[in-house]
Amino acid sequence: MSLAQLKPASKQDAMIYVPYFQGQKRKMLPLAIGLYQNASLEGERLIEGGESIPFVATWFTSKLPAEGTRCRIQFDGNAELSYEIDMQNSEFVDYLIDVIMNYQRTRKTDFSRAFYRKLLRMDA
Repeated sequence: MSLAQLKPASKQDAMIYVPYFQGQKRKMLPLAIGLYQNASLEGERLIEGGESIPFVATWFTSKLPAEGTRCRIQFDGNAELSYEIDMQNSEFVDYLIDVIMNYQRTRKTDFSRAFYRKLLRMDA
């Protein structure tokens, strides 16, 4: 599914996340929750000065922002290039908001640098 065809979640589903976000991110919540409910995302990791690497991200969903989710990303269809990360749903939705905002600016589907730093445990 393309982000251009993304449907927003119901107001009821998005409302429980409202206390976790402010400003522009709060306005993006219905779309981000809609993406979260799809439980997968296909995109391309943009590499400066190189070719983009396709990825598929999948995750477990839950209704509650404070529950945890596990996100798995596989790059280039290669099982050896798979990574997993556990985090709180509200934190993951924040990264999905970044994906949507980046897509609206660039028409490219990719996670933020901060997400990849967390995924690769570079901030630990």
